[in-house]
Amino acid sequence: MPELPEVEVTRRSFADRIAGARVQHLQMGKPLRWPLGCEPADLVGREILSVARRGKYLLIHLDQGLLLLHLGMSGSLQFAQSLPPPGTHDHFELRTSLGVLRLHDPRRFGAVVYASSLDDARSIKLLGGLGVEPLEEGAFDPGAFHRALRQRRAPIKQVLLAGDVVVGVGNIYASEALFMAGIRPTLRADRLSGPRAARLHAAIVAVLQRAVTLGGSTLRDFSSAEGQSGYFQLDAMVYGRQGLPCRVCGEPVKTIRQGQRSTFFCSVCQKA
Repeated sequence: MPELPEVEVTRRSFADRIAGARVQHLQMGKPLRWPLGCEPADLVGREILSVARRGKYLLIHLDQGLLLLHLGMSGSLQFAQSLPPPGTHDHFELRTSLGVLRLHDPRRFGAVVYASSLDDARSIKLLGGLGVEPLEEGAFDPGAFHRALRQRRAPIKQVLLAGDVVVGVGNIYASEALFMAGIRPTLRADRLSGPRAARLHAAIVAVLQRAVTLGGSTLRDFSSAEGQSGYFQLDAMVYGRQGLPCRVCGEPVKTIRQGQRSTFFCSVCQKA
């Protein structure tokens, strides 16, 4: 599914181009994960001020209210001056004075929700439990990260995926960050020392920044709003490389199941 880097790449690919546009028409297709929360016609005439991101949510700020958009398991956005007629899996289309924004989501786990503000109950329900932003300067503090880990007895990989300590470190990037930090994914979070937590903190930032630079990961059909695929998967050290030699030590990369997700690691480079 699209993770933080893919959502950030998507945001950057259309945010500047849609800012200042006026909503001309909003069309919903088959039901998504949650209802829109307003009548589509109510948004006609509103101005799009900016597009921000919180975790894996895109926040389309309007002159009145905002749209919270989640790509779900298989969603991707397109933005262009004009697009062909919507297809079977196109379930949200926002026509504006500067172009058309369309959500393509075959599995329909995505969502587009209107809220009157960030203090609205809908916004709080979706965003209120999210951890700190790892790529926001000054927000992701190493000391606070270690203190939060000391309160968690679950395996460190599961804590990263939970998103309430640090947001947006999904399955791909958790495996990669743990490899970079030399930490076994099954290690209990509360057993990380200060120096090892600091290494993991730095690895999370480095891996996510690298992924954004490379356009995210395209494992199936992810592309930016400009139709560009990502290339981080070609740069991965362990993710998706089960049985292949570790790029550092040559030992075959292993995989285990954690919380119904595949975890990739090197038993030599990540001893404990």
